[in-house]
Amino acid sequence: MTMDTFQAIADPNRRHLLEELRRSPRTVNELADGLPISRPAVSQHLKALLDSNLVTVSRQGTRRIYAVNSKGFLHLNLWVDQFWV
Repeated sequence: MTMDTFQAIADPNRRHLLEELRRSPRTVNELADGLPISRPAVSQHLKALLDSNLVTVSRQGTRRIYAVNSKGFLHLNLWVDQFWV
């Protein structure tokens, strides 16, 4: 299932996760440390960001590392750029 990019970034917790991931790739536990929500809730938010193609996930042993997917922001960039003409 693909989530609409705009719907994905509408949630403040997801925007916070994206800001954290912009600084560096992180695990769910590392991301959960900065939020007042549970680790399972962080995982759900990350799934929404994955479904909207805004983040990627890779495995390092037993750890899942999340990172920003710059290509996923193309749709947002194109939409916003039309207002700067």
